[in-house]
Amino acid sequence: MEPGNGTQGLEFLLLGLSENLELQPFLFGLFLTMYLVTVLGNLLIILATIADSHLHTPMYFFLSNLSFVDICFTSTIIPKMLVNIQTQSKAITYAGCITQIHFFILFGGLDDFLLTVMAYDRLVAICHPLHYIVIMNRRLCGLLVLVSWVVTVSYALLQSLMVLRLSFCTDLEIPHFFCELNQVIQHACSDTFLNEVVIYIASFLLAVGPLTGILYSYCKIVSSIRAISSAQGKYKAFSTCASHLSVVSLFYGTSLGVYLSSAVTQNSHSIATASVMYTVVTPMLNPFIYSLRNKDIKSALRTLCGTGR
Repeated sequence: MEPGNGTQGLEFLLLGLSENLELQPFLFGLFLTMYLVTVLGNLLIILATIADSHLHTPMYFFLSNLSFVDICFTSTIIPKMLVNIQTQSKAITYAGCITQIHFFILFGGLDDFLLTVMAYDRLVAICHPLHYIVIMNRRLCGLLVLVSWVVTVSYALLQSLMVLRLSFCTDLEIPHFFCELNQVIQHACSDTFLNEVVIYIASFLLAVGPLTGILYSYCKIVSSIRAISSAQGKYKAFSTCASHLSVVSLFYGTSLGVYLSSAVTQNSHSIATASVMYTVVTPMLNPFIYSLRNKDIKSALRTLCGTGR
């Protein structure tokens, strides 16, 4: 590989999920459908929480933020992928690639932090029900979301600036359907040691920190539920956090699956295919998970759609 002459006019080639031309119409239809379902489902959750005064609570405030982030997360990746399939072009500009890396890290990190904040919200609701309104006041809810944004914006900006310092080679084929940070760094001609150190340290802190918070919250929740004497009381307490637990399991399960698959196999296309789970499927399923067994959400959605309660 030969070094490129600066970044002006530099382009990366996103190889996508398959180079089979016969599969492209199917992939286009599949991902367009999943993208529209994701946007519509999460948008309905946001509109329902705004329109129904019964949903003006901390839990639904965080849920609407999560839905907004999920829309942004998929919009960072899928539209460009669809354009490339439709135009039969694999190119993405250097600036476009850096922008995609920045927003992918930003909204992916926000997903992680918001799930942790929502776990804390459930901890307070179940372990301290009489003080819930006092503890989870508007100021604290806003502060928790603000801190999540500040931390993830800072981290995304750091990683983007770290990539900008690199020089790239002329062979810029990325075996993925978006500009994945590690894949991009592997194509650099300059020394990437500092980038790799920052990635490992920051990823460890920003992944283990929120996960530890979630595990701690659910340990306390399980302990409180076990102390409830009646079976009905236990079921009611658990049902309030079942949806969140399902989303957390899906998010971390798919992310861990991609990490393990990348460690076990060197097949880049297999890793790209596995990445579809947490980049597309998880944001698409979140609205269904939160609405299927949630009477408040279903009632708000019926009212929003004009079908009554």
